[in-house]
Amino acid sequence: MRVLLSTIGSRGDVQPVVALALRLREIGHEARLCAPPDFREWAEGLSVEFVPLGSEVRPGTKPDSEFRRLGATPEGRQQLMDGTVATQFETLLPAAEGCDVVLGWSALQVAAPSIAEKLGIRHVYATYSPNQLPSGQHPPIPLPGCVHPAGADNRTLWEMESRRWNEQWRRAVNSNRARIGLGPIEDVLSHMNSPRPWLAADPVLGPWPGSDGLQVTQTGAWLMRDARPLPDELARFLDAGEPPVFFGFGSTGDAQAEVVNTMVAAARAVGRRAVISSGWADLALAAAADDVIVIGEANFQALFPRMAAAVHHGGSGTTTVTSISGTPHVIVPHRYDQFYWAERVEALGIGTRHEGTEPTVESLTAAVDRALRPEVAVAAKAVATEMVRDGVETAANLLVS
Repeated sequence: MRVLLSTIGSRGDVQPVVALALRLREIGHEARLCAPPDFREWAEGLSVEFVPLGSEVRPGTKPDSEFRRLGATPEGRQQLMDGTVATQFETLLPAAEGCDVVLGWSALQVAAPSIAEKLGIRHVYATYSPNQLPSGQHPPIPLPGCVHPAGADNRTLWEMESRRWNEQWRRAVNSNRARIGLGPIEDVLSHMNSPRPWLAADPVLGPWPGSDGLQVTQTGAWLMRDARPLPDELARFLDAGEPPVFFGFGSTGDAQAEVVNTMVAAARAVGRRAVISSGWADLALAAAADDVIVIGEANFQALFPRMAAAVHHGGSGTTTVTSISGTPHVIVPHRYDQFYWAERVEALGIGTRHEGTEPTVESLTAAVDRALRPEVAVAAKAVATEMVRDGVETAANLLVS
């Protein structure tokens, strides 16, 4: 079987799909990946067939700067949306030739079901967060530029979000559908989700609460196997003392350089050393210090079990790896699904949510101190034993069955 996998976004959006592509290859099938060009070298280094989709997404690039400029006005945002739809149709249709199934991963996969329909092949929509699928149990993630009214119930919010999707996306979707000989659709969200979407989240960490009329298959999170040893310098740092605190905001590229000083001060205030991930913000130390190390790319599955706590942005992948490692969290959510994961971590008692996106030394110290309490460590280890570890294997088997 030949599968087309399509996604848009940062590393957290792309890595689970790469994990699925690798698993499909292991069981004798072929996968082609459509994703932002930022990830071409990495994917092809893993021998994953790659087709660039759209522009680069890493902050600071020329496409990102143009995106931010246009996104500052309603007219600019609409221009971006129309361009995104057109690019998806133009890229996915030839990429899907010869494939048996199209899988659209996460939000904005508005062209994938139309491409599958045009070619007469199967379509699957999969996402990593329960609040990206309609349910009366949780609110939706609002579209950029939208604010949910206070006091509205979740079903009302989903109805409002559906109307917004139609207002902002339907015209472009139907225009491109007409261009390839397909009739118009009425509702963009239900068309994109398909009647039987997949939820690639751990059922303990992110359980599906149920929904009228939507049949959801929960596979568990799609984790990429990583057997890389830790870099020698990092391994020596870990061996030299008690478990440190990890700090990293992943692909959140707008983290300010000053936050490094805040991280270091918070770790020292609770008597811990610090491991700081440079991430897409290219964080760096102003001066060398024996109790701090800044790292680049590393195997978090090997690193996090050796941490006293992990301070991060709350992306689904980082939240899952931290949880499955039995490591307490401090989540500093910035956008999208990160607020949902922060709420789940607090509800499970395996960490704490930092209020606000710009931590001070005092606020971050207080949050780390709460996460280091013994009862949090006990809860984190207990939840880790309950988590699903074969989500990507389940998804691959479902896809080719």
